[in-house]
Amino acid sequence: MRKIKIAIVGSGGRMGRVLLECVAQADDLELHAALEHSGSLLIGHSAKECGASTDVTITADVETALKGADVLIDFSRPEGTMAHLEICRKLGVNMVVGTTGLNAQQKAQLGAAAQDIGIVFAPNMSVGVNLVFKLLETASRVLAQGYDIEIIEAHHRHKVDAPSGTALGMGEVVAKTLGRDLEKCAVYGREGVTGERDPSTIGFATVRGGDIVGDHTVLFAGTGERIEITHKASSRATFALGALRAARFLKANKAGLYDMQDVLNLK
Repeated sequence: MRKIKIAIVGSGGRMGRVLLECVAQADDLELHAALEHSGSLLIGHSAKECGASTDVTITADVETALKGADVLIDFSRPEGTMAHLEICRKLGVNMVVGTTGLNAQQKAQLGAAAQDIGIVFAPNMSVGVNLVFKLLETASRVLAQGYDIEIIEAHHRHKVDAPSGTALGMGEVVAKTLGRDLEKCAVYGREGVTGERDPSTIGFATVRGGDIVGDHTVLFAGTGERIEITHKASSRATFALGALRAARFLKANKAGLYDMQDVLNLK
């Protein structure tokens, strides 16, 4: 059986190294390209130094490296992802995108490129988190009246966007289920005399510190009870394994824009 050829963005980073290790452990995948930004000290080094099992040279030449690849896995930053998107579309390489912080225009660019290539785009690739998304639909329907909704998330000190893409994704699931517009009902910070809580709002609280991989809780607070739906990640391997599952999904599906709910058949 032909192995799926995987290219990885940010191979020297925290997520990239875990992806390299997980690809090395998979019988049906092989590392095709290991990418880093042009200023990286790893350029020209072997990907084995970062956890790969094959002697692929780390490069910043994205277009050359992607020729012959099946899937590019990208957990980088919005500007980098958009540049990679155009090259993947040109070369016919599918994408798994775990980048957070994309704006509406950038998301629209993903949709446009998905006319030609397969793209799995999700704020969180964890299988557990995406199961939580499904559970939140049920909870939101049942607890639609009489419960205040707050979303609390915590990540490591190096994370640059807030709230996390996963927290926003959870908020979007809840808001959509309740028939609300998240842009209008979200509250991202409270300070001073704020007055009583508006029951139609969805609150967000953000914690940044240490090496927290990712904790998310959606709190439904009613009179006399609280319901909390929580996911805690202890290793980035959970995101990497989900991304590889998405890569396998793209092998069997045609061009289009998908999310992890599609990959896990939860729709």
